[in-house]
Amino acid sequence: MIVEDSAVVRRLLAHIVSRDPRLSLVAAVGSAEEALRELPRIRPDVISMDIRLPGMDGLEATRRIMAEQPTPIVVIADSVEDASLRISMNALRAGALAVVEKPVGMESGGHDRIAETICTQLSIMSQVPVIRRRGVTPGPGLRPEAVPAPQPEAPRLLAIAASTGGPPALAQVLGTLPADFPLPVLLVQHMGGAFMEGFSQWLDGLVPLKVGLARDGEAPRPGHVHVAPGDRHLLLGPGGLMQVSAGRPLASQRPSATLLFRSVAAALGPRAVGVLLTGMGEDGALGLAELRQAGGFTLTEHESTAVVYGMPAAAVRLGASCLSLPLPLIGPRLAQMARGRGA
Repeated sequence: MIVEDSAVVRRLLAHIVSRDPRLSLVAAVGSAEEALRELPRIRPDVISMDIRLPGMDGLEATRRIMAEQPTPIVVIADSVEDASLRISMNALRAGALAVVEKPVGMESGGHDRIAETICTQLSIMSQVPVIRRRGVTPGPGLRPEAVPAPQPEAPRLLAIAASTGGPPALAQVLGTLPADFPLPVLLVQHMGGAFMEGFSQWLDGLVPLKVGLARDGEAPRPGHVHVAPGDRHLLLGPGGLMQVSAGRPLASQRPSATLLFRSVAAALGPRAVGVLLTGMGEDGALGLAELRQAGGFTLTEHESTAVVYGMPAAAVRLGASCLSLPLPLIGPRLAQMARGRGA
């Protein structure tokens, strides 16, 4: 189902979807209210959601859909408009699975790339099982004090990565860390390059730490979150300086979580902490395994809270995870470790 108020863009999206053999268009509506009326009857596998809609906007529509009839939602947003970016990021927090760039016309530059990205995201997200938004209560045996795990010696840096479902997960984890958190944080989030600056600004407004895009050649700073820029790898160099690289994608990913963890393992070994959160695929698993082998402490999100358990599950299968925790317990454990109070 396409939800888009502009008739021109609605026709363009319908044309893009109709050309892709992976997809079948069941409805194209011009408002959130119409989408909510049609949803119980049509029951689409995935929804393409505009954000700036007349009446109810896409954020409120996402909240309503996730509460009443949970359905995978891909937000289609204007990548250059600040207000749309903020609403898009909040829609991810409300349960949308991904945000992609809105096409602007058949003759525009990059149209084929944007069209392919939209269709691929719609196809992938249609396979994701979603549930009504709810809090998660950790089960017995999952509380930090109940699970013995190794503790790195004087940790000096935290590397964290996520993909599908990552923005709200990252906001929750980082939001529990104090402003004077003593470690620098290097962060990889899989998202279209056009959205990364807006994502970092959105996250900066939600968490106590300072958040911004990583800069090549700079030293990571305690209490700061350095985000991999759009379509660039983020690495930690041998001298402890950040490297922002346009090197080849690894397993189709740039930035690559595996390359981040691998570089941190080589530079810091047992003095680093690595965290792998929700995400489709297996990016990060190999790198997290290398970090654990180097003596670092590695943590994965537990299946009970992961929107998509693909990346954490791959790490667990490889034996890359020292500890698996539900999302609400990850931040407190990191704060505890950074203060040197043991595992």
